[in-house]
Amino acid sequence: MGAASAFWTFAVVVGLLTLTPGLDTALILRTAARGRRREAWGVVLGIQTGTLTWGTLSSLGVTALLAASHAAYDAVRLAGAAYLLWMGALMLWNSRRRRHGVVQPRPAEEPAQEQRTDAVAGLATGWRRGVLTNMLNPKIGVFYVAVLPQFIPASAPHLAMGVALTCVHVAEGLVWSSVLVAFAHVLRGWLRRPLAQRVLDRITGTVIIGFGVKLAIGD
Repeated sequence: MGAASAFWTFAVVVGLLTLTPGLDTALILRTAARGRRREAWGVVLGIQTGTLTWGTLSSLGVTALLAASHAAYDAVRLAGAAYLLWMGALMLWNSRRRRHGVVQPRPAEEPAQEQRTDAVAGLATGWRRGVLTNMLNPKIGVFYVAVLPQFIPASAPHLAMGVALTCVHVAEGLVWSSVLVAFAHVLRGWLRRPLAQRVLDRITGTVIIGFGVKLAIGD
């Protein structure tokens, strides 16, 4: 397989993976739908940072330890499951608080400096959530260990080619995420209603808890 053929084939494989609804999609839509566009982009960048990290580590052979060591895999898996269960439960709890009217209203207008500070904080918060969600899912690392080497030609530099292929995945993820954020932005008027917020939190929280349980039992 030549380099050009490897890129195109890998792009199709990870493209289908990117379009498949999952945890990343739920997190991005939920955050963007709440009107937190910068935080949603923080989630997007955090997820793609995790993807690039997994791809780089796989190219270096480090994440092969997850495939070879049950103890290492189980440690990351259980940590990831605990994080997802906590995050999902928090969303369900927040939806309950909104139902009883316990909300923190934002001022209609804020000084420009405070708005910039909030924007940076929102981006950082989203980035941390995206990175943790991605890096605490060992299945992504195992996916790269199992799939990535098949697309690296024998004559190509292993690390450079592996990172380049991962960047294809990252680019596709950014494009698809921009579509999700734009979709949520178009519907922001309806999605920011209290009832819609509660429904969205409950659906997303339940989905995330489901992923956490699935990860915990090792399916």
